[in-house]
Amino acid sequence: MIIKENQSILIPVDFSKQSYIAVKQIYNLAKFTKSKLILMHVSLNSDSERKSDLDSLAQATRDESGLTVEALGMKGDVYEVTNKVAEDFKCSLIVMALDENAKFKTSLFGGGTPVVKFLTTAPCPVITIRSSEKREGFKNIVMPFDLTPESREKVSFAVQLAHYFKADIRIVSVFKPNDDEYENKLLPYLQQVKKFIKQEGVHCTNRSLPSTKPAEAIIEYAVKNDCDLIIQINQKDLSLADKINGIIGHKVVELSPIPVLNVPPMKRESMSHFSSGM
Repeated sequence: MIIKENQSILIPVDFSKQSYIAVKQIYNLAKFTKSKLILMHVSLNSDSERKSDLDSLAQATRDESGLTVEALGMKGDVYEVTNKVAEDFKCSLIVMALDENAKFKTSLFGGGTPVVKFLTTAPCPVITIRSSEKREGFKNIVMPFDLTPESREKVSFAVQLAHYFKADIRIVSVFKPNDDEYENKLLPYLQQVKKFIKQEGVHCTNRSLPSTKPAEAIIEYAVKNDCDLIIQINQKDLSLADKINGIIGHKVVELSPIPVLNVPPMKRESMSHFSSGM
């Protein structure tokens, strides 16, 4: 499974610095995938609010990028509307800017938090961007890896992006300090993945990160090693405990100053072909 070509990339914009960065950040990927950009402004009050600003941004984006750009005004909750539009337009990717007002914490009576609910119900991959600094492509891609069946499902995305941007893939494995048993179980799977990536012509390294705080360890590694993107599985079937306490992936999205690509899990039967390819 990869980011599909000749489709649309949906970018909700609220005219914040982060949302402008989100638009510019995606130019090259849109060109590689021959994608149209849909710039969408969502308002609780009206589908025509800030229409002139949106039209001006769409035209400036066309002029600067040379891409096909559509402007779309919608009324409603930005997270709910984004997922519905992405599904209706069969978008290949959502690029969502998150600022300091984005909420992640939940409660027993909250019915799920906006960002978490948005991620777990997204119909396609989602790139979240918190930084107000534009990155020139993706040269170093961090791919956390563990023993879950889903972990290998993001490999094809990492390889696709690495080919586009001539990037390196940096595999990181986080486990509790001194957990030799887990590390020994992980090693053969890790070697298979590295072999597959290198056969695809992509430079790949791996690093073990003993830590009791996985999200923080992944982000710290990415920042220290000048990485441009973190790729992780976007977990959908959350238990009540997960909804209350959060999961590692959502914490990465919440804390990371580096863009995060959240990949929806594949259907289990699709894994057989990939496994045989490894």
